[in-house]
Amino acid sequence: MAILKLKPACKDYLWGGRRLIEEFGVKCDKKVLAEAWMLSCHPDGASILENGQTLTDYIAHDEKILGTNCKRFRDFPILIKFIDARENLSVQVHPPDDYALIHENQLGKNEMWYILDADENSLVYCGFKEKISREEFISRVKNNSLVEILRSVPAHRGEIIFIPAGTIHAVGKGVLLAEIQQNSNVSYRIFDYGRNRPLHIKKAIDVLDFNAKPLRKTSCDYFSVEKLQIDEKFCGFVDEKSFLSVLIVDGSGKIFCGSEEVFFRKGDSFFLTAGSGAWKICGNCDALLTSIP
Repeated sequence: MAILKLKPACKDYLWGGRRLIEEFGVKCDKKVLAEAWMLSCHPDGASILENGQTLTDYIAHDEKILGTNCKRFRDFPILIKFIDARENLSVQVHPPDDYALIHENQLGKNEMWYILDADENSLVYCGFKEKISREEFISRVKNNSLVEILRSVPAHRGEIIFIPAGTIHAVGKGVLLAEIQQNSNVSYRIFDYGRNRPLHIKKAIDVLDFNAKPLRKTSCDYFSVEKLQIDEKFCGFVDEKSFLSVLIVDGSGKIFCGSEEVFFRKGDSFFLTAGSGAWKICGNCDALLTSIP
């Protein structure tokens, strides 16, 4: 098969809502759905093919379907998810690869957000408003005033924000987004709005870049993302260098590759195997295309 339709791993974290179930058609028997892992080979939640097999197991039988650009990675390189923040997410930071491999035995995390929707006045936080010292940071963690010195960004539909590893960040309540990230499930929680969950202050300080700022870019060493707005038809080509992830964020239509054709709707996720050749989308939709550079 060249077109693999994926079913997500579902996460019912306490801050989640129901928009992914009600608006994006994600099948989930949980009361809330905070995250839907739309493309994942991570041990904490792998995507499932329509025949019930995990994507991880499917790839293990023929790693050539990943493409030659993936050979430089120890593990499957990316994880793509939808996030529905009904409440504020914790303020956190992700480690770089070298630290995460030593302390967590998995990769660190660079990530990109594409904001799908947001309530009026919703915010995301990325970096600090101004330069602060390590001592002030620790003081504000202790007195619960950390959010006051974070750089806030109004959350608007279509906004793209790249979060390098080491950047303090948080998603505010009312934000719905797609996240393209490294294949990692490591987050160091710094502030959690009084919720009774563990914090990871020491590790956070180890990896925190006090000068880091959000970026407006869609690619890094691990992934390259293209946003499509399709009114009728889009034609592309999947060569032997990389697989292609097609995430439908709005609309409906049909996807074609070779002799295969599959209907899609908002919320669907597809994996096109490396070397599958010419493909096209027919319909009216918005989609995120992700490949490995």
